[in-house]
Amino acid sequence: MKRYLITGASRGIGRAIAQQLAADDVQLLLHGRDTVALAETCKAVETHCAKLLLLVHDLAKLSGVSDLIAEVGREPIDLLVNNAGIAVVKPFAEITPIEWEQTVGVNITAPFMLTQHFAPRMPPGSSIVNILSVAAKTGFSNWSAYCMSKFALEGFSQSVREELRDRKIRVINVYPAATDTDIWSQVEGKWPRDKMMSATQVAEAVAFALARPSETLVENITLSSLAGNL
Repeated sequence: MKRYLITGASRGIGRAIAQQLAADDVQLLLHGRDTVALAETCKAVETHCAKLLLLVHDLAKLSGVSDLIAEVGREPIDLLVNNAGIAVVKPFAEITPIEWEQTVGVNITAPFMLTQHFAPRMPPGSSIVNILSVAAKTGFSNWSAYCMSKFALEGFSQSVREELRDRKIRVINVYPAATDTDIWSQVEGKWPRDKMMSATQVAEAVAFALARPSETLVENITLSSLAGNL
């Protein structure tokens, strides 16, 4: 049985990836902070996968990441999807130290710790998928903390990819443009969500990359809407 760990699976892109990858020979290890939303993801996939483990932890805290690792256990995983993320959207002068630390914790430190722990135990043919953003390559006004974190994860994951090549472990980076998820409900302003990509479209791209032959690495996937990056 294959074991797939997906962070931020309670809704949005994480839930869509879980739905795409659910299979009779797969145990899904699904992380989220919102127990109600995570339970909804569970209902959406439980009849399509072999086993489920729900992991409710706060990845902004080192203890939360450590507790997640302990709950996953010593058995190796075959896929790590670093999807969990937070976005603080405001002028850089207004960002508080706590908001900055939370952004670093969830968007950088958690993927680092999870990759560092699980990668050495992953068998050849396994994959690590990092859900980045077009904000990993381009700065946007009022998104400085978010862009900073995605730029940092971009550099980390590129280096890890080179270190893991000889072990036949693929590192796949996905760069979606604006995607219609609940994150926009927390961001001030009017956003054309009807013109954004859907979480399902992002999940389909991940599934495509993972379905390539084990010797084929789809290194980077950039996804955008014909309407632009918004």
